[in-house]
Amino acid sequence: MQPRNYSHFSRSKKLLPFLAFIILFAIFVFKADIIAPLKLSAARGGQQITSHENDTILIHERLAATEGDRRAKILEDGETTVHALSLDKTSGSGFESKEEFLFGKIGMKIKLPPTDAAATVSTYYMSSEGEQQDRIEVEFIGNSTGDPYTLHTNVFVRGKGEREQRFFLWFDPTRDFHNYTIVWNPKCIIFYVDDIPIREFKNLEEFGVPFPNAQPMRIYLSVGTDGDSAPSTTAANSYSNFSADACVWSQGNTSSCDSTDFSSKTWLNMELDVRNHVRMQRIQKSYKKYDYCWDKARFPDGPGPECGIYY
Repeated sequence: MQPRNYSHFSRSKKLLPFLAFIILFAIFVFKADIIAPLKLSAARGGQQITSHENDTILIHERLAATEGDRRAKILEDGETTVHALSLDKTSGSGFESKEEFLFGKIGMKIKLPPTDAAATVSTYYMSSEGEQQDRIEVEFIGNSTGDPYTLHTNVFVRGKGEREQRFFLWFDPTRDFHNYTIVWNPKCIIFYVDDIPIREFKNLEEFGVPFPNAQPMRIYLSVGTDGDSAPSTTAANSYSNFSADACVWSQGNTSSCDSTDFSSKTWLNMELDVRNHVRMQRIQKSYKKYDYCWDKARFPDGPGPECGIYY
């Protein structure tokens, strides 16, 4: 029997390190070719990716951080977008929409901090610009530990508000996310909590009641302090499932709904039907804490003609 020749195996072993280097180099080049275009594409698409002290901040397509430095974050987790706003003893934080809207259905899931937040106010509202400001407002008034949050609503028209209604909630808003929705159309403004209407502000211009229907508004989210007081601890709100089915306002003073069949956007004609009006009355009877229409000490001559119509 002839002895086997192992010389080609020896040569192959010597080539292994070189082949491994070639493979690793090829993988590196391939990843670079893939990652670089993705970063360029994200930048062109309006998404900015920055790093601040090991925190990654993703700027969403329709929302931009406006204050609070790294206290305002948008975190992408697969298909879920979580917006985190935090407040410490130095500053609060906030987001605003990049677009303006004239009428819309705006939704947001919010989870409030369980800490002692007696000095904090978390806001979720729509507002126009300038001194004669229109504004549709939802605020969560911070609590002392053990006391419930208060949900505050208000409507400003041409700079005048004083149309407050406040509610206790029938759940703990710190334990899970809950959906808060504002429907604003030419007929009314409706405030919803988990798809249950809690307040309707009708367009009663024919009775001399001003209604916000001429100025486009941006959407704002913020957490800050109540007056000059400072929070005792850091508070952080979480927001998710932001949605804006709305009429986008352009610089040419036109709306994206100008050529839209209103039947395709049911919220543009929405008013409370009998069933939902009854649901709203039940919530108001059980959970409404304050109504400006009741406040005779503040409005001795009456707060407005709408109160006589509502009640």
